[in-house]
Amino acid sequence: MPASAPPPEAGHRDRSAPASPASALLPVGPARTPEFEGRTASEVLKDLTEAFAGDKISVGELLDRLDSRAHGVLLLILALPMCIPNIPGISTIFGVLMIAPALGLLFGQRRLWVPQRVRAWTFSRTGFTRALNLAIGGLQRVEYLIKPRMSALTRWPVTSLVGLQTLLMALVLILPIWGANLSPGVTVTLTALALMQRDGLLMLLSVPCAIGSMVWVYLFTKYGVIAATWLGHWIDGALPWLNLF
Repeated sequence: MPASAPPPEAGHRDRSAPASPASALLPVGPARTPEFEGRTASEVLKDLTEAFAGDKISVGELLDRLDSRAHGVLLLILALPMCIPNIPGISTIFGVLMIAPALGLLFGQRRLWVPQRVRAWTFSRTGFTRALNLAIGGLQRVEYLIKPRMSALTRWPVTSLVGLQTLLMALVLILPIWGANLSPGVTVTLTALALMQRDGLLMLLSVPCAIGSMVWVYLFTKYGVIAATWLGHWIDGALPWLNLF
């Protein structure tokens, strides 16, 4: 008579069994797959440069490829371009795209959910690969400083607060505020790397960057309105003189 299989160890789930549809919505924070453990962020991005064969990549294909890593990796892909001079207006687009992973962190979703219409969006594989290669070069210079530590700060329920912080940074990027891209971009980049490498210290460093972003928005709004009001009064006063010529 064949021996029965030993019972699974406590705390381990049979991975061959299908997951419950509701499990993706449980507040457990972003998970990490075994293939991601111990790998650097640049290695994960390098995999993405070789993962797609067609000329176009859909958002759905990218998210399916990332699986449970989508929160950190997608935030990194969206945040890195904000750390360098870029095309005016692109921060608004990237800020909108950040909302989904930010909400995923806020509500503790295992896997990132986006509407089917967004999943159908496509972009050029060549441009995507070029952007990733630029990011990989920069990451390789600094990621020796990033390592697993204080990892409790990268798990639920702390990641719920991280999601709220990231959502605020996404909203800052959406606003048409001059010079407001860099600080939120750095904040979300630190957050993404902290999630990917389980670096709680890096997560803590993202907090003052986020505060700096909010202070800049406040100062720009306050003094920008004052400057615009003064300019309006100056133009009103100058118009009668201009009519004399």
